[in-house]
Amino acid sequence: MEEIVQHILRLKKYDEIYIKGVSLGGNLALKYIGEPRSLPKEIKAVIGISVPCNLSSSLTELLKAKNFAYSQRFKKHLVAKLRLKEPLFPERLTKKDIARIKNLKDFDDIYTSRAHGFKNAMHYYEKCSCLQFLPNVQIPTLIINAQNDSFLGPECFPIKEAKDNKNIYLEIPKFGGHVGFWDYGNRYHNEKRAIKFIEEGL
Repeated sequence: MEEIVQHILRLKKYDEIYIKGVSLGGNLALKYIGEPRSLPKEIKAVIGISVPCNLSSSLTELLKAKNFAYSQRFKKHLVAKLRLKEPLFPERLTKKDIARIKNLKDFDDIYTSRAHGFKNAMHYYEKCSCLQFLPNVQIPTLIINAQNDSFLGPECFPIKEAKDNKNIYLEIPKFGGHVGFWDYGNRYHNEKRAIKFIEEGL
């Protein structure tokens, strides 16, 4: 995230930067602005949509029967990408490793955590969940997580953090699912709300 922001700043084309992250991208964006760093003055606001603020809580939901079809499909695509990487890094990733991946946690244990310097999946979830960084957010931040998002556990709704931090605006609509928010006229509620949030300067 820092690399992307610095690249944009080097272009010297924008006086204002607004970051919108969706799902894991939302977690990344919120973690970025809450970490102990000096944010560039150009970053004016952040919007997070369907954010798994607590990655472990989200994993628990993803592994439930209600999400079986999705998690299996998601795992299938991730493993296919991993098979393409295996010949490039045979000393770090083996066919035997890939064969051990039965669910999304296995994928994070075998690949995600190792590739980014974490001990295992749980260590990755603990260190990279944005929830712990939300108290430090210093710029206007909108989070939209739907009540019926089947991928988000209770800990993914930062109600206390939003109540304690005047910079965080948490909205929990009844419907929207995970990155759904379909609205009439081929528009999406989260997109309209994000634009309004920026225009209002909140």
